Amino acid sequence: MCIFATDNIMQNFMKTGRILFVSQEIMPFVPENENSYMGRYLPAFVQEQGREIRVFMPRFSHVNERKNQLHEVIRLSGMNLIVNNVDHQLIIKVGSIPSARMQVYFIDNEEYFSRHKGFFDEDGSFFPDNDERILFFGRGTLEAVRKLAWQPHLIHFSGWFSCMIPFYLRRINKENAFFSGTKTVFSLTDDAFKGDFGRDMERKLKADGATAKDLHTFENLDWRTLTKAAISYAHGVVIASPTADPELVAFAKENKKHVVDYDPERDAFYHKINKLYDTIIGSNINN
Repeated sequence: MCIFATDNIMQNFMKTGRILFVSQEIMPFVPENENSYMGRYLPAFVQEQGREIRVFMPRFSHVNERKNQLHEVIRLSGMNLIVNNVDHQLIIKVGSIPSARMQVYFIDNEEYFSRHKGFFDEDGSFFPDNDERILFFGRGTLEAVRKLAWQPHLIHFSGWFSCMIPFYLRRINKENAFFSGTKTVFSLTDDAFKGDFGRDMERKLKADGATAKDLHTFENLDWRTLTKAAISYAHGVVIASPTADPELVAFAKENKKHVVDYDPERDAFYHKINKLYDTIIGSNINN
């Protein structure tokens, strides 16, 4: 009887699923805002529900390595990713949030992150290489997860900086079945910016295997276009801000995505998101 009981417990645990969280900002590594707050508390909540999680974010220069006790994960670092026909070293670092019993992996690179504080320069101008930075972050995150040999049932990505995740998920699956069956959920927040990614983005996407359909989706790439693309690729959308762009909220619902509307009661909100995971993962959860 004890053996059967143990087997049942293990089966129930497996059914909870593995969730990969990819956030552009997470407290306490960066100051509090809508993205960083959810990046900190939603994964912890989901972990408390019995799910297995992994958490990734960019290692921007204002993330203090010494204060946050970050260290490089040698076994994951070292590979080079080609962006705009140039090799860029992928460095993976890890820190922890002891109060949440949660580790956070950081995607780092000397050129793209160590010299850049966030998304804008001191004059408030959009960094000209932000296009390459989001490409590197998207690919780097998925490559690091592959090297971890940890197959997520679902990836929940939030913030515009993470919006290339579903694109690369599709392109990578053409060459490698590691993420086969992995679903995606996107958090829509109020993180709009002025500026665009420039016309050269099309060439860089082509080099990464973009199809004609992909290129049409990412045409004239600015914040709204990028966010619409993320919504188009995602299986579900969480309206994570009371001031989320109404046009994008409508776009998600018109495209028949699974949508969780914003709820100011965070505990109830996180329960709804957790339920959304089960709805989207469905029969894939036992794989």
